[in-house]
Amino acid sequence: MAARLPVRTGRLRRRLTLAFMLVAGLSAAILAVSSYLLVREARLSDSVDRGLEQSRFNLVLASETLGASPTTAQTTELLDAYERRGTFAVVGQTNGRTFSSSLSLGPAQLPPDLKRLVGAGRLAYERREIAGTRYLVVGGRVPGSETQLYYFFSEERLWDELAQLRNILLSVLGAIVLLGGLVGALLARRLLRPVARASVAAHSLAEGLLDTRLPVESRDEFGAWAASFNEMAEALETKITALSEAQARERRFTSDVSHELRTPLTALVAEASLLAEHLDRMPDEARRPAELLVNDVARLRDLVEDLMEISRLDAGEARVRIEPVDVGSLIASAVRSRRWDDRVTIDRDEVVMSTDPRRLERIVANLVGNALEHAGRDVSVRVGKDGLGAFVEVTDTGPGISPDRLPHVFERFYKADSSRAGPGSGLGLAIALENARLLGGDLDVWSEVGRGTRFTLRLPVT
Repeated sequence: MAARLPVRTGRLRRRLTLAFMLVAGLSAAILAVSSYLLVREARLSDSVDRGLEQSRFNLVLASETLGASPTTAQTTELLDAYERRGTFAVVGQTNGRTFSSSLSLGPAQLPPDLKRLVGAGRLAYERREIAGTRYLVVGGRVPGSETQLYYFFSEERLWDELAQLRNILLSVLGAIVLLGGLVGALLARRLLRPVARASVAAHSLAEGLLDTRLPVESRDEFGAWAASFNEMAEALETKITALSEAQARERRFTSDVSHELRTPLTALVAEASLLAEHLDRMPDEARRPAELLVNDVARLRDLVEDLMEISRLDAGEARVRIEPVDVGSLIASAVRSRRWDDRVTIDRDEVVMSTDPRRLERIVANLVGNALEHAGRDVSVRVGKDGLGAFVEVTDTGPGISPDRLPHVFERFYKADSSRAGPGSGLGLAIALENARLLGGDLDVWSEVGRGTRFTLRLPVT
C-alpha cells in the first residue's frame, strides 16, 4: 500500500492566525483612529478658544493704546507691547496704512474671507499655511475705531504633537497586530493539534494499523470527538478482523476443496478417457449419456484447476519466471495448439519482451476462449506496441455487454447475462486479471451492445 502523508493543518492555521490579526488590527485601528480624531478635535478647538481669548484681550489693549486715527508712534508702541508677549505676530490696517510685527507677514497673507468678516465688525478666525508654517489667524476691529488687527498664532507645535500621537498610535497598532498574530498562531496550534492527531490516526487506520487510538485529554468537544473516533476505530477493527478471518476461511476452504477433489478427479478423468475411447462401440441409447459424462468430467477438471490457481494467487504462492518472449509467436502457437486458428485471426507486430510465457499464454487463452464462447467465431487478436508498452487486443463481434454489467465482468463466478452463460466456470477473466497484475500490467474491457467486446491487455516492456 502506498504511504500516505498526514493532512497538513498549516493552511487552516494560517487562516486562523490571519483572522486573529485582522480582528485585532481592525479593533485597534478603529480605537486608534477614533482616539486620534477626538484628541485632534479637542486640541484644535482648545487652540481656537485660546486664540480668540487672547485676541479679545489684545483688541482691548489696542483700544487703550491707539486713538481714533492712530499715529505711527501709537502703532509702534502697540507692536512693542505685543512683541513683549512673544506668542504671536500681528498685522494691522488703519487709514489705508498697513503695519506688521513680522517681515514675512503682510496684507498679502490675510485670508480674503476673513477680511470680509472683520470688515463687517465680527471677530473671526481662519487656519492658513504660510511659507510652510501653519497659523491660526484671528481678526477683529479695535473698539471705537476703524483699525483692523489680525493675529497670527503659530500651530506648528500643536501639529507636531498630533503627528507624534499619530506615530505612537500607528506603532501601537502594529504591535497589537503582531501580538494578535502571535496569540492567533498559538491558539490555532493548540486548537488544531487534535485535528492533526486525528488525521495521522485516520491514515494509520487506512494503512492497516487497526489498533490506532486517540488520547482523550479533555471533556470538551475535542475530547468527545476523540472518544467517538476510538469507538469507530474499535468497531472497524472488529469488523475487519472478522472479515479477514472469514476471507481466510474461504481461501482455506477453496484450497482444501480443490486439493481434496484433485485425487478423485484424476481417477474420474482417467476413467472418462477410457470411456471416450469406447464411445464408438457403445449402443446408441448409451452413447449420448456417456458423451455428456465425458464432457462434464472435463468441465469439472477445468473448474478444479481454476480453483487451485485462484487459491495459489490468493495465498501469494504464484511464482513468475521471466524470460525473453516473442509475444506474437507465443499467441499464434497458443491459438494453433487449441485448434482455434480457423476462427481466430491474428494481426501482430514484432514485440519481444521479458515476461512469464506460461502466464501470458494463460491470459490470452482465457480471453480468446471467452470471446469464442460468446461470439462463436470472427475473433481477432492484435499484438503491438505503443508509448504505454506492449498490448494485446482480443475483439469479438458477439452481442456485447450492457453498461450496467460491464464493471463486474472481472468478478469471480460472474456471468454478464443468460445469453452469455456457457460452459465456462466464471473464473477465466478473474484469473486473467490476476495474472496480468502479477506481470506488472493491467486488463481493461470495452463493449457495446450489438457491436461486440474488446479486451485489452497492457504489459510494460523491459
